[in-house]
Amino acid sequence: MTQMTFHDAVDQALHEEMARDSRVLMFGEGTATKRKGLLKSFGSARVRNTPLAEGIIAGTAAGAAATGLRPVVDLLFAPFLCFAMDELVNSAGKLRYMSGGQFSFPMVALAMTGGGWSVGAQHNHNLEAWFVHAPGLKVVMPSTPADAKGLMKAAIRDENPVLFFVDIGLAFTPGEVPEGEATIPLGQAAVRREGTGVTLISYAKTVHTCLAAAETLAEQGVSAEVIDLRTLKPLDEATILASVRKTGRAVIVHEASRLCGVGAEVAALISEQAFEALRAPIVRLTGPDAPAPASYPLEQAFAPQAAGIVAAAKDLVTRTLEAAPIW
Repeated sequence: MTQMTFHDAVDQALHEEMARDSRVLMFGEGTATKRKGLLKSFGSARVRNTPLAEGIIAGTAAGAAATGLRPVVDLLFAPFLCFAMDELVNSAGKLRYMSGGQFSFPMVALAMTGGGWSVGAQHNHNLEAWFVHAPGLKVVMPSTPADAKGLMKAAIRDENPVLFFVDIGLAFTPGEVPEGEATIPLGQAAVRREGTGVTLISYAKTVHTCLAAAETLAEQGVSAEVIDLRTLKPLDEATILASVRKTGRAVIVHEASRLCGVGAEVAALISEQAFEALRAPIVRLTGPDAPAPASYPLEQAFAPQAAGIVAAAKDLVTRTLEAAPIW
């Protein structure tokens, strides 16, 4: 194990995959400038800066993937993906299906998202649910450097386009990262803390908020289990359902806004497949339906906080769903 930041863990994954497979290349906005180690090791033919033209970058990646390469493109901030929606959603996401499997699109689109750098609303917008809704795309949003490395390696090897979101607030957070081959399968959630009284379900930076809340809840006699989704599509339904069937209560937490968010899908899954196990209503704690502020204190308040999670969980353990009347 080695201590490194989230950013460096992604860099290590890229280096290992580029050394392993000559078809892997990386280009995008500031790529060669930010990742000088990759440029030195693999040269300008495989690591290069591009103009600030997201649609062209994503379209070039889709074409490269169709011809047998495995491109990773850096589009910087998630809102910039708006300029690449046609290439990502309408081309990369659909053409494998439309070709009857004759073409594959093994490409990764990397973008930063969420609060933490006070970059303002046009750079900070959690759009992950948009891409979860798009057929043919996979969506990854890890919470630790170790997962960033393992999931990036798996994403590069996947035969489908993968949206890889880096939570800005975690970008330079250090953590233990395994050396060498340590891939994490896409679609496999992690149980970050085991518990019996309530399940806290989250991803990216709010996983750490849930873990802080779980510590406080434990001091107050409430045992909370924390589930880190890691991959939003494919979604690890089995881990979610197993946990909720054990605890009977669910609090879903994410920074993205509430309406049609990932939490809504998780809540629907639980209500459809584990309703009989619920002892209380499902609760969602999310960011507001508003552009993100540039002020650092307001930006922090924009995301769910541990105190709110504690209050919601304690409320759930005091409530019990009554059996539906028989008419």
